[in-house]
Amino acid sequence: MIEIIDSPFDPHARLADYQRSLQSVGGYGAEASFTGYMRDHNDGERVTGMHLEYYPGMTERHLQSIADEAARRWELLEVLILHRVGDIAVGEAIVLVAAWSAHRADAFEACRFMMEDLKSRAPFWKKEQLDPGERWVQGNTPGYK
Repeated sequence: MIEIIDSPFDPHARLADYQRSLQSVGGYGAEASFTGYMRDHNDGERVTGMHLEYYPGMTERHLQSIADEAARRWELLEVLILHRVGDIAVGEAIVLVAAWSAHRADAFEACRFMMEDLKSRAPFWKKEQLDPGERWVQGNTPGYK
C-alpha cells in the first residue's frame, strides 16, 4: 500500500491497523519498519516546522516503483509506504515504511532500501521554517549503498 497523507497520523496505529488487515497472517515471520519524524534542527539551525510539497501522480508512481523494486530484490509478502505532505510540525511523523517477509533479513534489507531510495530520489520538495525565516532544502540525502 502506498499513500500520501496531508494531515498528522499516528505511525504506530497505522502500522497495527495495516498488519491486522493482512491476508497472509501466519505467512510472515518478520516485519521491519522505519518511521521518520520532523526534528527541530537541520544544518546547524533551529527548525520550527516544514512545508512538504509533491507532484501528484509522479510521486505516487515513484513510491510504487520503490516498492516494486524491493519486491524484486527480496522475498516480500507486503509493503507499506505512507508519506506526509503539507505543513508539518516538529515531532510529527513524516514517513512510515514497512516490509513483511518470511524471514527477518529480507524485511530488514527491503525496509532500509525503500527508505534510502525514498530519501534520495523521491520527488518531494521541503521548505523549512527557521527561527527566523525559511529555506528550501537543497538536494536529497545519499541513498542505499
